[in-house]
Amino acid sequence: MTVVLIVVIVLLLAVLSAGTVTVVRRNQIDRGPEPEPELRRGRAPVRPAPPSPPDVEPAPPPDDAGPPRGSAGPAGPEPDTKAPGEREHAAPTAQRPRLSDRLGRARNLLGSSLAAIRGRARADDATFDELEEALILADVGLPLTGRLLDGLRSRVRSGEIADSPTALLDALKADVVELFAGEDRDLAYAAESPSVWLFVGVNGVGKTTTIGKLAARESQAGRSVVVAAGDTFRAAAGDQLAMWADRSGAGIVRGADGADPSSVVFDAVQHAAARGADLVLADTAGRLHTKVNLMDELRKVRRVADRPPGHVSEVLLVLDATTGQNGLAQAREFAGAVDVTGVVLTKLDGTAKGGIVCAIRSELGLPIKLVGLGEGADDLVAFDPEEFAEALFS
Repeated sequence: MTVVLIVVIVLLLAVLSAGTVTVVRRNQIDRGPEPEPELRRGRAPVRPAPPSPPDVEPAPPPDDAGPPRGSAGPAGPEPDTKAPGEREHAAPTAQRPRLSDRLGRARNLLGSSLAAIRGRARADDATFDELEEALILADVGLPLTGRLLDGLRSRVRSGEIADSPTALLDALKADVVELFAGEDRDLAYAAESPSVWLFVGVNGVGKTTTIGKLAARESQAGRSVVVAAGDTFRAAAGDQLAMWADRSGAGIVRGADGADPSSVVFDAVQHAAARGADLVLADTAGRLHTKVNLMDELRKVRRVADRPPGHVSEVLLVLDATTGQNGLAQAREFAGAVDVTGVVLTKLDGTAKGGIVCAIRSELGLPIKLVGLGEGADDLVAFDPEEFAEALFS
């Protein structure tokens, strides 16, 4: 009986509790949602303060509007933005290397001798002996040295040149410049494209590097260039030339290792004609000038390159200035084999034998068209006789 009474009491309590919750919920619904505290107190809602003027970006002006009055105007285009005309002026032209700055070894060799000559009271026989020794050491060559000094002696005796060491050296510089008078040092282009420039010379003189530098220069001048990797017997030559072609934007035609160089040059000319290119720069294998069969093969390359639509307008003999008189022997053989039109003298900055320039001109009559004064693409420059003489004998 007691258990039944307890159960009844629990049920009654549960019913009363549920009724109370229902009443509370109905009262909440009738009153509506609880107002916000600020509204209940009669205050306006808090709004964020407006941003300060420096943080507000001004609206962009119209395209044709100038800078606001009182402003300094725009600072210029962003680093990655190309302004009009930037293509022409983005990369400033590199300063041309000066022979006086690059012929340090040759100047040092002659410097002590020239200083001793200038210290003499007059241009006597001892003065001429010292000058003869200096010219021979500089690789001017014995025949040309004799002719230069004989002319100077005669003019000193006749009074045409003052009897002083300074006047003697000034006259020597003038005579050296006169050696190169009348030569055509400009690189030639055929009347019809493509022109072909053929580069010949023994291994190691810098033919491939010379071609790469010229490809960059001609491309910058606005000409369309194709290079022919005709040195198929040296594996690295094609890769080296491909690197230069990639840098300069020139096209390249390569053959398999050991392929016929003539076929590579022929394909390059055909490719250049098909794409309307202006110029073909053709590399050739380094040949010993004493090997008759190799020189015959070079003649074949010359003939093939000159077949239409190709027009050989330059055959440039590349010589290493550090080889001295041996370079003169090379020049004789190549000139007789392929009708050399000019000489490119490389590594002139690294030799004390700068006088070889005079010997080549005097003995062979070949114009020195370009000289290499360093490793950079801008270090291959046109030869200037006056600058050369001034650099060598001042």
